[in-house]
Amino acid sequence: MLPAKWLFLPVWVVYLLALVAFEIVADVLAKQFAIQGKLVFGMLSIGGYVLANVAWLISLRSGGTLSRGSVIFSALNGVVAVVLGLFVFHEKASPYQLIGMAPGIAAIVFLSME
Repeated sequence: MLPAKWLFLPVWVVYLLALVAFEIVADVLAKQFAIQGKLVFGMLSIGGYVLANVAWLISLRSGGTLSRGSVIFSALNGVVAVVLGLFVFHEKASPYQLIGMAPGIAAIVFLSME
């Protein structure tokens, strides 16, 4: 377990960020599996999703709430996934889709305020 405060963040937020990181890595591996069809990418992706869910469980156990944590996770994961899709995998997004990220970013900001 991490100390009570890490980088001035509550422990549950640290594990929530770990959840996002594991989920993004798993998503990238899943995309590689979809592109190349190599089973190793699929298996590593599943491992990443398992680690992400372990981080989620620890986040909830460490004081995170389902309502705040799930919205922050969904918005942050969505924004990072779109950025990776655009810049790493060269996927296309319309201006309306990019504008649609603004409410997600606003959700992260408002839910992070105490």
